Amino acid sequence: MVQTLFYIIIGILIFEYLLDRFLDYRNNQNWSAKLPEELDGIYDEESYQKSQKYDKANYNFSFWSSGLSLIVMLAMIIGGGFAIVDDYARSISENLIVISLVFFGILYIFNDIISIPFSVYHTFVIEEKFGFNKTTVKTFLVDKLKGYILTVIIGGGLLSLFVLFYQWAGSSFWIYFWVVITIFLLFMFMFYTSLILPLFNKLTPLENGDLRTAIEEYALKVNFPLTNIMVIDGSKRSTKANAFFSGIGSSKKIVLYDTLIKDHTKDELVAVLAHEVGHYKKKHTTQGIIMSILQTGLMLFLLSWFIDVEALSQAMGAREGSFYMGLLAFGILYSPISTVMELFMNMISRKNEFEADEFAAKTFNGEFLVAALKKLSVNYLSNLNPHPLYVFFNYSHPPLLERLKAIKKIQ
Repeated sequence: MVQTLFYIIIGILIFEYLLDRFLDYRNNQNWSAKLPEELDGIYDEESYQKSQKYDKANYNFSFWSSGLSLIVMLAMIIGGGFAIVDDYARSISENLIVISLVFFGILYIFNDIISIPFSVYHTFVIEEKFGFNKTTVKTFLVDKLKGYILTVIIGGGLLSLFVLFYQWAGSSFWIYFWVVITIFLLFMFMFYTSLILPLFNKLTPLENGDLRTAIEEYALKVNFPLTNIMVIDGSKRSTKANAFFSGIGSSKKIVLYDTLIKDHTKDELVAVLAHEVGHYKKKHTTQGIIMSILQTGLMLFLLSWFIDVEALSQAMGAREGSFYMGLLAFGILYSPISTVMELFMNMISRKNEFEADEFAAKTFNGEFLVAALKKLSVNYLSNLNPHPLYVFFNYSHPPLLERLKAIKKIQ
C-alpha cells in the first residue's frame, strides 16, 4: 500500500504540473501577430504588442518557477528530505504540537528561501520592465517581515489548535476544527480591512467632493447604506488598480485603490462601485462565504478518514507513522478534488460577474462600466483573447470581450 500511495502522489504532482504547462502553452499560442479585429478600439497596435510581451514574460517565469518547485518537491519525497526534517523535529521535543510547529516551520522557511529570488525577479524585473512596479526594496522587506509575523501568529495558532483537537477528540477532531475555521473565516471577512490590511497599506476615508457625493447618491438610489468609503494607497506597490467590497453590517466597506481614482472619471468609478454593490445585492458575497465554509468542512471530513493511516506518511518518506507528514500526503491526494471544486467555483464566479455587470448597467450606466473595464484591461496589459480551455480552468472572471457583449445586450 505504501508503494502504491507513493506512485499515486508522484503521479498527481507530475500530472498537475504537465496540465498547468499545457494550459499555459495553449493560452500562449492563442496570440496573433497582428491586432485582432475584435480588439480594435480597445488596444492600439503598440499596446497590443506590449501586452503580448508581458504575457509571454509571465509565461516563461511560470515555466521556470513551477518547474523548480516540482523538482524540489520530488527531491524531498524521493530523496528523503521530509524524513530528515521529521527526524529533526522529533529530536526537539516529544510534544506533538511543538513537533508539528517545528516541522512545518522548517518547511515554510525552506520554501520561502527558494521562492524569494523568484518573487524578487517578478517584482523588480518583470513588473518593473512593464511599468507596473512601485515597490521599493524597503517595502518588499518590511512586507516579508510582517508576513512572517502573521504566519507565526495566525498559522501557528491554527496549527496548534488543529493538533490539540486531534489529540483530544480523535477522529471527531474535524467537527471542532471546522467550527474554529468557520469563526475565523467570518471574522476575517468582517474585519480584514480594519485589522489586517492596515498593517500593509494606509486606508483613508474618501474625501468630500464630487466623487463621494456621486457614490453616496448612487448608494441611496439602490438602497445600499454606505458610510465607509475608503481609499487604499495601492500606488505604494503597483500602478495596477482595483476596488473591492468587504464586511457585513456596520463593518461594510467599499475600498477604492488610489490608482483607480487617478485613472478613471467620476462616472466610471461609480460604475465600478455599482458592480461591487451588485455582488452584495445579488448575495454573491454570502454565497462565497457559505461555499468556502462547506468546502473546508468537506476537506476536514475526508481528512478525518485518512489522518491515522500510517501508509500516508510512510509514502512521503517517514520512517514511522507521522501525523503531520500524513497531512502533507493528504494535501497532495486531495488536490485533484480541490481542482474540480475550484473549476466549479470559477464557473459560479464567472456567472456572478455577469450578474454584477448587469446590475451596474441597469442601475447606473452600462457605457461607463464598459469604459472602465476597457481601461482596467489595457492598463493591466491583459490578454483579451485567452484560450477557452485556459479560461475554463483558471479564470474567475469572464474575458473582457464576453463581458462587453453581455453588457451591450442589456443596453
